[in-house]
Amino acid sequence: MPNTSLVLTILGQDRPGLVDSIAQVVAEHGGNWVESRMAHLAGHFAGVLRVEVDAQQADALTAAIKQLAGAGLESVVSPDTVSPVGQKNRVVQLSLVGQDRPGIIREISHVLAAQGVNVEELSTECANAPNSGQALFRATAQLRLPAHVSADSLREALEKVAADLMVDVTLE
Repeated sequence: MPNTSLVLTILGQDRPGLVDSIAQVVAEHGGNWVESRMAHLAGHFAGVLRVEVDAQQADALTAAIKQLAGAGLESVVSPDTVSPVGQKNRVVQLSLVGQDRPGIIREISHVLAAQGVNVEELSTECANAPNSGQALFRATAQLRLPAHVSADSLREALEKVAADLMVDVTLE
């Protein structure tokens, strides 16, 4: 029987051994841990992972992941039925830094959406500036550009918004 791909989203109070408990369930069902993104945020564990498993084991793996709720983990398991969109399109890296204030991600994401850019990965943080102690907002993102959008045209659109937000934007 062919393999099927599942996307698992897991959320719960962070603690040692949490990833091991997920990996154990995947392994017990003959699953292959293909890719993942996991983070510790405000005392919580948040993870999303993609596993491949024999199609006959998919329901049993899904049920076993759901049973982790007894250990305080919320989960959502979805079949990966969508083929990757625009995998041949160019990927660029966005870096942003500026004084923290509400609305930065809303404004930047609005520009990206208007250009048809897909945000594949986004990481943000607030930290105090070393010299002034002022709160700085930092963001990094991996973006996939549609065929009709050049990096230069996207940079130009982002710089217009960056000036209003008083943030520095770099696109590589």
